[in-house]
Amino acid sequence: RSLVSGESGRPPSDPPSVGTSLNETLKLLPEELKANMKIKSITPRPPRKPRLERAASLDEKSWRRWRRFRTSQESLTDPNETSSSNGSLQEASLSPPVRSRASPCRQCCQEISLHGSPDALEASPVGKSRGSTSDLGKRASEISSAFGGLLRGKAFAGGKPRLSQIMPARPLPPVEFNVASHTLRTANRIDSDCMDYRHYSQHKFGRVSSSLSDTRLHGNGMVYDNCSTDSMKSTFSLLTPIRSKDVRSRSYLEGSLLASGALLGAEELSRYFPDRNIGIFVATWNMQGQKELPVNLDDFLLPTDADYAQDMYVIGVQEGCPDRREWEIRLQETLGPHYVMLYSAAHGVLYMSVFIRRDLIWFCSEVEYATVTTRIVSQIKTKGALGICFTFFGTSFLFITSHFTSGDSKVNERKLDYNKTIQALTLPKNVPDTNPYRSSSSDVTTRFDEVFWFGDFNFRLNKDRETVDSILNQNPETDVSKLLAYDQLTSEMSRGSIFKGFQEADIHFRPSYKFDIGKDSYDTTSKQRTPSYTDRVVYRSRYRDDIHAVKYSSCPVIRTSDHRPVFALFRVKVRPGRDNIPLAAGQFDRELYLIGIKRRITRELQKRQEQKDQKSSSVCSVS
Repeated sequence: RSLVSGESGRPPSDPPSVGTSLNETLKLLPEELKANMKIKSITPRPPRKPRLERAASLDEKSWRRWRRFRTSQESLTDPNETSSSNGSLQEASLSPPVRSRASPCRQCCQEISLHGSPDALEASPVGKSRGSTSDLGKRASEISSAFGGLLRGKAFAGGKPRLSQIMPARPLPPVEFNVASHTLRTANRIDSDCMDYRHYSQHKFGRVSSSLSDTRLHGNGMVYDNCSTDSMKSTFSLLTPIRSKDVRSRSYLEGSLLASGALLGAEELSRYFPDRNIGIFVATWNMQGQKELPVNLDDFLLPTDADYAQDMYVIGVQEGCPDRREWEIRLQETLGPHYVMLYSAAHGVLYMSVFIRRDLIWFCSEVEYATVTTRIVSQIKTKGALGICFTFFGTSFLFITSHFTSGDSKVNERKLDYNKTIQALTLPKNVPDTNPYRSSSSDVTTRFDEVFWFGDFNFRLNKDRETVDSILNQNPETDVSKLLAYDQLTSEMSRGSIFKGFQEADIHFRPSYKFDIGKDSYDTTSKQRTPSYTDRVVYRSRYRDDIHAVKYSSCPVIRTSDHRPVFALFRVKVRPGRDNIPLAAGQFDRELYLIGIKRRITRELQKRQEQKDQKSSSVCSVS
């Protein structure tokens, strides 16, 4: 009996089959080994019927395609792997291969290795009677090694059957390791609605926000071909990875150079603001001391024509409401959990609150404030000024809110209020001046890079009520150039007698004073006060073109006071700084933050409950 019978009449050009090689090998076996080996004949079995599988879903198919692509990358880098017969990338599973039914040739190998081993020969009674165990073992090992070399030289390479390698007609295209496709972008929390943010923001605002997606992450690739310890960057995070050597070299509080690794340095600034411009919202409102606050402040703080919220919100109030804390809670509730109150101060009924994005509080210095009373009786703090200053990265900011003397003809008194403020406001105190060579001890506004001055300046229109009403009725709301020709502040600024070095954005809104409370009509009382632009926002900078006014308007929907709130949106250039300044170290009003967020959640739940009750209610009619 033979193991495999060779086919007769095979053309001599065909390569020898495995069965023929086995027959030739068995002819060389000694007679005594043939007698001891029990070789069984193998009957080939027909292949099994194909097994039905359930249809794969789209997610499974996409996952399998990604798995095959990733496996193909590993096979390209593995020198032991060979290409498939069709020239494509070989499909290999990451899990251990499943063993199927052995082929006849493999079963033959198993039979020979079993019966030809020394243990098997020793256990067989025929082996004991024909010769010594040691002699048979040596011969069996020699035959096994020779037979194994024959098999390795044939179709069994590396334990897996491989077809002959076929070289492609042309070189394969290079395979990129960055496979961050559009489908994978969703895993990185890049919403499809925000994909055009970079282009749109550059076109309209000239700024790209790196908080949505860091450019270095996309440039280096979000997904890697392995998960080794060499790269611990998460594929589901947009946070920029920090290397261990960078952490070792960083000196947050002692470094004074603009080198890489500084907390306030150029590298950190470019990571958050690639164009080095931040958005600032500045607002002023004379509340007339009203206890009642507006129901909704969204139209005031978050105007609908601004597509994106600003990085910093500074709100100044004159004649503020009696409950200052309630006013700050309402501001926090409106701005939401993305913002924290960096600082707030008060001088009598003058309030100022500074809110900043919560991920930017680490780049602020200590916040300082000072006050000035302009009234003769200093105990009555209804008129005066309140200033808050701090450094953000390497740019120093000063915000001043003021309430000047009222009265149509008291222009000189208002100029005196201005001069007293710039001389008596003692800022900065501990935070160093970023450019002391351009500072003046007699003018506080020269000691800071960017200055914003806003408030109720009380400058009026030098015209009677009838003429002003006729101009307002004849011209549309956006054309107020005829009114500004009679504006006292515009005239004094052009002469240089007040707000020296300051600018004001173009005005395209109606006068913010004086309205009937709860109405859109101007003063209808017996005094018949002339409508005027009393509430203003002006700005100045040490460096040319550092401040760009994006919008300057009022909020006519808030009618709880005889003044309308006035706000301005700015884009301000920021420079890198040094780490040797006193830092705020992430300090903010935590209690206010928690109360505001709780109020916001409660309001949302009440709104949903009202909508649910409204849907569930029904009206029945009886005929």
